[in-house]
Amino acid sequence: MSKIPLAALLPHEITKALNLAQEFRGKQIFKWIQKGTIDWNEMTDLPGSLKPEFASKADPRTSVMESLTGEKDISYKIRIKLFDGLYIESVLLVDDQERKTACLSSQVGCSMGCVFCKTGTMGCIRNLGAHEIVEQFHILVSRFGEISHIVFMGMGEPLLNLDEVRKAIAVFHHPLGKNISLRKMTISTCGIIRGIKDLALHGPHPRLAVSLITADEETRKRLMPCSAANSLEELKGALSLYQKETKKWITLEIVLLKGVTDREEDIRKLINFIPPLRASVNIIPWNPAPGLPFKRPESLRIQWFRSRLTEAGLVVTQRYQKGNSIDAACGQLFVTE
Repeated sequence: MSKIPLAALLPHEITKALNLAQEFRGKQIFKWIQKGTIDWNEMTDLPGSLKPEFASKADPRTSVMESLTGEKDISYKIRIKLFDGLYIESVLLVDDQERKTACLSSQVGCSMGCVFCKTGTMGCIRNLGAHEIVEQFHILVSRFGEISHIVFMGMGEPLLNLDEVRKAIAVFHHPLGKNISLRKMTISTCGIIRGIKDLALHGPHPRLAVSLITADEETRKRLMPCSAANSLEELKGALSLYQKETKKWITLEIVLLKGVTDREEDIRKLINFIPPLRASVNIIPWNPAPGLPFKRPESLRIQWFRSRLTEAGLVVTQRYQKGNSIDAACGQLFVTE
């Protein structure tokens, strides 16, 4: 990359990167970039004499949207080409109250290898830079207008690229930018213990969602190779630490695979796993993906599973199908180039 990417630099970092004599210029440039402006000529409060120099040194955006697909005005998937020719996918979700949520990727592909996830078949090609994470959001905003919520649930494991995710969160949260509350940002992880502890002790403290999938240790190891080094006991300890430091509830995500994670024993072990954590359970009926040998449970089975958890006094939500027809649902993101 020949130019300095600016999308994830804070005002003082822009001042330093561009060797600006006046600190307020860094703030001006930051505000323009966080508005999604990519043309230096449109930054009207900057001196015209300085714009050619800025343009030669720095790039407000390094990524471009290649394609867009949509599903019934409730979900949209964009394919983004990065500066080096690699591709990622990002998703916009719209709920019943027309609240918009950006689902952002943190890596090109994913190294976790969860056997029920299409993204995992790609392996991890590389981490995204913080600017590439922020640029996904800017591209979605440029197409769909203001977005209130962010989830790091796209391609990749966010806690394996934590430094860059941290930088992106700092930009999203900055008062001169979008000023998005940490309560409106969620990191979803496969359960990387060292990353959870790092977040707990050093921040930031967004909402945390964990792909528990099942509380049956052996089944989890078969489905999620990363769990061999991240046992349920150690994971629960890390989640307890996160809760102690943040005072926030945690979401445990359960992917229902027919005959695999929808069993009586899965219910029993999940009920036993949770206390004393303050955690809600998000049930996600499996989203089919080509080449993967699983099935979604029937509707009655899903209802039975949810009812059993509710009867046990757990707080339960269900992820309804969004994006399935355009391969934009959880576990379906995948690029071949």
